[in-house]
Amino acid sequence: MANITIYTTRTCGFCYAAKSLLTKKGLRFDEIDVSADPAERQRMMLRTNGRRSVPQIFIGETHVGGNEDLYELERRGGLDQLLMPT
Repeated sequence: MANITIYTTRTCGFCYAAKSLLTKKGLRFDEIDVSADPAERQRMMLRTNGRRSVPQIFIGETHVGGNEDLYELERRGGLDQLLMPT
């Protein structure tokens, strides 16, 4: 299964929603809190072509986007497909 990385902040409701969906699906993920770490936020922005908002979610090297993107991917059935090993 592909690694999941989610960039978050402590006070972001959308971050909690995204983590909740992943947890309900029984998925493990690496969480990177960028709220007090400017260097980590900069790395996130480099990976996302300048996006500053959180959450930013990656499955493997694929940038899923934010919370709404994750839920839309799940609604279309694409999340499970993205998680399958290639």
